[in-house]
Amino acid sequence: MTMSHPAYNNRFSRATSSLTMPALTLPAFPEDVPTHPLLIIDYQLISARDSHEIDRLWEAATQLGFWYLKNHGVDEEVDGMFEMGAETMKLPLEEKMRFEQGDSGMSFGYKAAGANAVDATGRLDTVEFINIAKDDALAWPKQARRAYPSTVNARMQSTITPFVRKSLEINNTLLDVLNDRLGLPAGTLLAKHPMEEYSGCEARVIRNPPVGQASVDPERLAIGSHTDFGSLSFLHNRLGGLQVLVPGSESWQYVKPLPGHAICNLGDAMALFSGGILRSNLHRVIPPPGIQAPYERWSLVFFTRPGNSVILRALVEDSEMIARAVNETPERNFESGSTASEWFSRRIKNQRIGNRKGPETWMASRGTESNPAIV
Repeated sequence: MTMSHPAYNNRFSRATSSLTMPALTLPAFPEDVPTHPLLIIDYQLISARDSHEIDRLWEAATQLGFWYLKNHGVDEEVDGMFEMGAETMKLPLEEKMRFEQGDSGMSFGYKAAGANAVDATGRLDTVEFINIAKDDALAWPKQARRAYPSTVNARMQSTITPFVRKSLEINNTLLDVLNDRLGLPAGTLLAKHPMEEYSGCEARVIRNPPVGQASVDPERLAIGSHTDFGSLSFLHNRLGGLQVLVPGSESWQYVKPLPGHAICNLGDAMALFSGGILRSNLHRVIPPPGIQAPYERWSLVFFTRPGNSVILRALVEDSEMIARAVNETPERNFESGSTASEWFSRRIKNQRIGNRKGPETWMASRGTESNPAIV
């Protein structure tokens, strides 16, 4: 059992006691709020290996590392996952804290609001979430990595495992297409993500309280600026709040949620594997803008991450394109010296406010975006 942290335990207990199911009827994203356009990629065309659509995916993956994905066929499973998340967040805080992540660097389990820092000053985040390991979803009814609240267990077979399997299929298809465009031998990237090896792959349902609750103001960071830890993220949200820092820009820009469209983005592992050809871009989450601000913000994401033992480094021996990219940027280092497990655990552990010693702890949690020695 993980003990609760009084700094965030008291602050958010009232906010979580009055939850409702994630609303299906929500106000539209404000028309007067500037957004950054993303390419819309059709998953069905990608699955059919349509060359034009693959060109568009490559453009998105190499320029910003973010894109919309339509026709993915996971809407029903997404609805079920949001229901599971709401059921879980309704549990008493004391019950949820029995399944808290803890400060050891493990991601799976419940994370209370205020458990993580959002910047070097130690400001606290405002989100709570539940993470379910891919390994547990696929091993069910056996336990692979850890135990979960009763609301998770009740939905594992009917909701969570189908969502995880479909998310893996989609992300693996996208990785396989990028594999070929990088000039890698067939199946190279998929071999870095073996189904049978334990990994940091996980499904996450996130709740952020409305503006006005729990001292949340419109400018307070829900999730601090970061690049994603792993390979590919498959995100579903119904309200604004996600922002990207476009290369060459000094201002954050909203990404508008589109009904029926997922948002995909690449993480650190793909930036390293590709020798910097593929982009792992900075992003953050703040409360929804304008008329959406009074609503709880729910999001759902599946993170594909390499197998725990996989070394994060440029695949220069396997691709002339990657070798050339590395040779052309000698000032950048694509040898992380870390396994995927070590990279993931370091970033999780040093975000935790319980491990904070000072600004150096936050910096130790950073990925490819802040470490001058790595990409």
